[in-house]
Amino acid sequence: MFVDSHCHIDFGELAEQGEALFARMAEAQVSHALCAAVSLERFPGVLALAQSRPNVFCSVGVHPEHTEGEDPEAERLVALAAQDKVVAIGETGLDYYWHKDQPEWQRERFRQHIRASRETGKPLIVHTRDAAADTVRLLQEEGADAAGGVMHCFTETWEVAEAAMALGFYISFSGIVTFKNAAQIKDVATRMPLERMLIETDSPYLAPVPYRGKLNQPAYVPHVAQEIARLRGSTVEEIAAVTTENFFKLFRHATPH
Repeated sequence: MFVDSHCHIDFGELAEQGEALFARMAEAQVSHALCAAVSLERFPGVLALAQSRPNVFCSVGVHPEHTEGEDPEAERLVALAAQDKVVAIGETGLDYYWHKDQPEWQRERFRQHIRASRETGKPLIVHTRDAAADTVRLLQEEGADAAGGVMHCFTETWEVAEAAMALGFYISFSGIVTFKNAAQIKDVATRMPLERMLIETDSPYLAPVPYRGKLNQPAYVPHVAQEIARLRGSTVEEIAAVTTENFFKLFRHATPH
């Protein structure tokens, strides 16, 4: 069985698919999924979705690209994270690709999430783009190793992966690892210890080969595992088993059914 450790099945076309989406998950042997929140305004819908399905979990947080709506304060995040089925804080982090002009504002929001993670004991889901050095620095300064977390949809270097793992973080690979030009990500997937690896779709984005360019969905996460198995000379069954075990180790408040 596989676990999709990061998806956005509350978004648009995926949300409209209803039971068909979960039927395809079951057919693909994807047993569980974590739906990551991107704003506090969308969180009630994400929570309702998770609470309606025994095999779906969720997080609470504000994506660094989300510049409108309520700013996340640690106390508010802590209160919302007490809800049943909330197993993580995030998606949070830094994105200097889209928002080069507001770095300090982003950094303060990131710190609020890290503090909420420490207080709740629920791990962080971290997004970083063109901001690896500051991302690692803030994780270190705020003591993010207290609760741990995951660098989701990893696209950075082996050195960044090592720094994150030194803080107790996991590294999650998306469909990007199946892309022909993703040499750096393939290198990290080959070198890293299996006990720190997760797999994800980040759907509806970044569909893996052979579905690249199409709408992504949790049922496609086995293709990520297949590519990692190929790179490592392993088996899909091993990657599935280890990443599923890792998911429930990291997200301690997620109970398998």
